[in-house]
Amino acid sequence: MSSDDKNTRHTTRMVRKKAVIDAAIEQANQEKGLLLVLTGNGKGKSSSAFGMMARALGYGMKVGVAQFIKGRSDTGEEAFFRSQANVEWHVLGEGFTWNTQDRERDTQTAQAGWAIAQRMLRDPDIKLVILDELTYTIKYGYLDLTQILADIAGRPAMQHVVVTGRGAPAALTEMADTVSEIMDVKHAWRAGIKAQPGIDL
Repeated sequence: MSSDDKNTRHTTRMVRKKAVIDAAIEQANQEKGLLLVLTGNGKGKSSSAFGMMARALGYGMKVGVAQFIKGRSDTGEEAFFRSQANVEWHVLGEGFTWNTQDRERDTQTAQAGWAIAQRMLRDPDIKLVILDELTYTIKYGYLDLTQILADIAGRPAMQHVVVTGRGAPAALTEMADTVSEIMDVKHAWRAGIKAQPGIDL
Protein backbone atom coordinates (compact mmCIF):
# COMPACT_ATOMS: atom_id res chain seq x y z
CA MET A 1 0.00 0.00 0.00
CA SER A 2 1.35 3.38 -0.97
CA SER A 3 1.93 6.20 1.47
CA ASP A 4 -0.95 8.18 -0.11
CA ASP A 5 -3.32 5.23 0.37
CA LYS A 6 -2.29 4.84 4.02
CA ASN A 7 -2.85 8.53 4.62
CA THR A 8 -6.28 8.42 2.95
CA ARG A 9 -7.36 5.40 5.01
CA HIS A 10 -6.10 7.02 8.19
CA THR A 11 -8.00 10.24 7.46
CA THR A 12 -11.21 8.30 6.73
CA ARG A 13 -10.93 6.37 10.02
CA MET A 14 -10.24 9.51 12.04
CA VAL A 15 -13.21 11.35 10.47
CA ARG A 16 -15.49 8.47 11.48
CA LYS A 17 -13.97 8.31 14.96
CA LYS A 18 -14.34 12.06 15.48
CA ALA A 19 -18.02 11.89 14.51
CA VAL A 20 -18.65 9.16 17.12
CA ILE A 21 -16.75 11.01 19.84
CA ASP A 22 -18.41 14.36 19.03
CA ALA A 23 -21.85 12.72 19.26
CA ALA A 24 -20.99 11.21 22.67
CA ILE A 25 -19.73 14.59 23.93
CA GLU A 26 -22.93 16.25 22.71
CA GLN A 27 -25.05 13.76 24.68
CA ALA A 28 -23.03 14.26 27.88
CA ASN A 29 -24.71 17.53 28.86
CA GLN A 30 -25.45 16.95 32.57
CA GLU A 31 -23.56 18.55 35.44
CA LYS A 32 -23.44 17.02 38.91
CA GLY A 33 -21.09 16.23 41.72
CA LEU A 34 -19.47 12.89 40.95
CA LEU A 35 -18.69 9.92 43.18
CA LEU A 36 -15.54 8.15 42.01
CA VAL A 37 -14.27 4.88 43.47
CA LEU A 38 -10.65 3.83 42.93
CA THR A 39 -10.20 0.23 44.03
CA GLY A 40 -8.26 -2.93 43.21
CA ASN A 41 -5.02 -4.48 44.42
CA GLY A 42 -2.65 -2.40 42.29
CA LYS A 43 -0.56 0.61 43.24
CA GLY A 44 -1.83 4.07 42.32
CA LYS A 45 -5.29 4.54 43.85
CA SER A 46 -4.35 7.35 46.20
CA SER A 47 -1.93 8.74 43.62
CA SER A 48 -4.81 9.02 41.14
CA ALA A 49 -6.97 10.76 43.74
CA PHE A 50 -4.24 13.29 44.44
CA GLY A 51 -3.88 13.90 40.72
CA MET A 52 -7.56 14.92 40.69
CA MET A 53 -6.85 17.07 43.71
CA ALA A 54 -4.20 18.95 41.73
CA ARG A 55 -6.71 19.50 38.94
CA ALA A 56 -9.34 20.83 41.34
CA LEU A 57 -6.85 23.20 42.95
CA GLY A 58 -5.88 24.40 39.50
CA TYR A 59 -9.47 25.59 39.10
CA GLY A 60 -9.39 27.34 42.47
CA MET A 61 -11.58 24.74 44.16
CA LYS A 62 -11.42 24.00 47.87
CA VAL A 63 -10.45 20.37 48.62
CA GLY A 64 -10.80 18.27 51.76
CA VAL A 65 -8.76 15.12 52.41
CA ALA A 66 -9.51 12.46 55.02
CA GLN A 67 -6.91 9.67 55.26
CA PHE A 68 -8.40 6.82 57.25
CA ILE A 69 -5.65 4.22 57.68
CA LYS A 70 -2.33 5.93 57.13
CA GLY A 71 -0.98 7.27 60.39
CA ARG A 72 2.13 8.99 59.05
CA SER A 73 2.34 12.68 58.26
CA ASP A 74 5.56 12.66 56.27
CA THR A 75 4.41 11.76 52.78
CA GLY A 76 5.35 13.85 49.78
CA GLU A 77 1.74 14.52 48.83
CA GLU A 78 0.88 15.88 52.26
CA ALA A 79 4.04 17.99 52.40
CA PHE A 80 3.12 19.53 49.05
CA PHE A 81 -0.64 19.91 49.32
CA ARG A 82 -0.70 21.19 52.91
CA SER A 83 1.26 24.22 51.70
CA GLN A 84 -1.41 25.06 49.10
CA ALA A 85 -4.30 27.41 49.66
CA ASN A 86 -7.78 25.82 49.68
CA VAL A 87 -6.63 22.52 51.25
CA GLU A 88 -8.02 20.92 54.40
CA TRP A 89 -6.01 17.77 55.21
CA HIS A 90 -6.65 15.25 57.99
CA VAL A 91 -4.56 12.18 58.82
CA LEU A 92 -7.16 10.19 60.72
CA GLY A 93 -5.59 6.76 61.14
CA GLU A 94 -2.90 5.36 63.39
CA GLY A 95 -1.33 3.03 60.87
CA PHE A 96 -2.27 -0.24 59.27
CA THR A 97 -4.42 -2.65 61.26
CA TRP A 98 -1.62 -5.21 61.48
CA ASN A 99 0.46 -2.56 63.27
CA THR A 100 -2.12 -1.33 65.75
CA GLN A 101 -3.60 -4.80 66.49
CA ASP A 102 -6.34 -3.14 68.55
CA ARG A 103 -9.79 -3.40 66.95
CA GLU A 104 -11.59 -1.31 69.55
CA ARG A 105 -9.09 1.50 69.28
CA ASP A 106 -9.09 1.34 65.48
CA THR A 107 -12.90 1.53 65.51
CA GLN A 108 -12.89 4.59 67.76
CA THR A 109 -10.24 6.25 65.58
CA ALA A 110 -12.24 5.56 62.42
CA GLN A 111 -15.48 6.85 63.92
CA ALA A 112 -13.81 10.05 65.11
CA GLY A 113 -12.41 10.42 61.61
CA TRP A 114 -15.81 9.90 60.01
CA ALA A 115 -17.21 12.79 62.07
CA ILE A 116 -14.63 15.02 60.35
CA ALA A 117 -15.53 13.55 56.95
CA GLN A 118 -19.23 14.16 57.63
CA ARG A 119 -18.54 17.83 58.25
CA MET A 120 -16.66 18.12 54.97
CA LEU A 121 -19.44 16.26 53.13
CA ARG A 122 -21.91 18.89 54.39
CA ASP A 123 -19.82 21.90 53.40
CA PRO A 124 -20.83 23.33 50.00
CA ASP A 125 -17.61 25.35 49.87
CA ILE A 126 -15.57 22.14 49.64
CA LYS A 127 -15.83 21.09 46.00
CA LEU A 128 -13.82 17.85 46.24
CA VAL A 129 -13.61 15.44 49.17
CA ILE A 130 -11.05 12.62 49.07
CA LEU A 131 -11.80 9.73 51.43
CA ASP A 132 -8.47 7.94 51.20
CA GLU A 133 -8.43 4.24 52.18
CA LEU A 134 -11.99 4.43 53.42
CA THR A 135 -12.77 0.92 52.13
CA TYR A 136 -10.65 -0.72 54.83
CA THR A 137 -12.74 0.83 57.61
CA ILE A 138 -15.80 -0.74 55.98
CA LYS A 139 -14.16 -4.15 55.46
CA TYR A 140 -13.11 -4.41 59.11
CA GLY A 141 -16.45 -3.14 60.39
CA TYR A 142 -15.06 0.04 61.94
CA LEU A 143 -17.65 2.16 60.12
CA ASP A 144 -21.22 1.45 59.03
CA LEU A 145 -21.61 1.23 55.25
CA THR A 146 -25.24 2.36 55.35
CA GLN A 147 -24.26 5.54 57.18
CA ILE A 148 -21.40 6.19 54.78
CA LEU A 149 -23.65 5.82 51.73
CA ALA A 150 -26.27 8.09 53.26
CA ASP A 151 -23.73 10.79 54.09
CA ILE A 152 -22.23 10.68 50.60
CA ALA A 153 -25.68 10.74 48.99
CA GLY A 154 -26.68 13.75 51.11
CA ARG A 155 -23.70 15.90 50.15
CA PRO A 156 -24.07 19.23 48.28
CA ALA A 157 -25.19 18.69 44.68
CA MET A 158 -21.97 19.84 43.00
CA GLN A 159 -19.50 18.33 45.44
CA HIS A 160 -17.24 15.59 44.05
CA VAL A 161 -16.13 12.67 46.23
CA VAL A 162 -13.28 10.22 45.60
CA VAL A 163 -13.06 7.01 47.65
CA THR A 164 -9.91 4.90 47.53
CA GLY A 165 -8.95 1.48 48.83
CA ARG A 166 -8.97 -2.20 47.99
CA GLY A 167 -12.13 -4.29 48.05
CA ALA A 168 -14.71 -1.55 47.59
CA PRO A 169 -18.11 -3.01 48.56
CA ALA A 170 -20.68 -3.59 45.83
CA ALA A 171 -23.14 -1.07 47.29
CA LEU A 172 -20.50 1.66 47.02
CA THR A 173 -19.47 0.82 43.45
CA GLU A 174 -23.13 0.61 42.39
CA MET A 175 -23.73 4.09 43.78
CA ALA A 176 -20.61 5.52 42.14
CA ASP A 177 -20.60 7.41 38.85
CA THR A 178 -17.10 6.22 37.93
CA VAL A 179 -15.28 3.12 39.18
CA SER A 180 -11.68 2.24 38.30
CA GLU A 181 -10.12 -1.03 39.36
CA ILE A 182 -6.34 -0.85 39.43
CA MET A 183 -4.75 -4.22 38.77
CA ASP A 184 -1.58 -5.48 40.42
CA VAL A 185 0.77 -6.78 37.72
CA LYS A 186 4.15 -6.26 39.37
CA HIS A 187 5.46 -4.38 42.40
CA ALA A 188 9.01 -3.47 43.37
CA TRP A 189 8.62 -4.43 47.04
CA ARG A 190 8.26 -8.09 46.06
CA ALA A 191 11.82 -7.84 44.72
CA GLY A 192 12.98 -6.55 48.11
CA ILE A 193 12.97 -2.85 47.21
CA LYS A 194 11.74 -0.60 49.99
CA ALA A 195 9.24 2.23 49.54
CA GLN A 196 10.84 5.13 47.70
CA PRO A 197 10.27 8.82 48.53
CA GLY A 198 8.55 10.58 45.66
CA ILE A 199 7.12 7.31 44.33
CA ASP A 200 5.60 5.37 47.23
CA LEU A 201 5.45 8.01 49.94
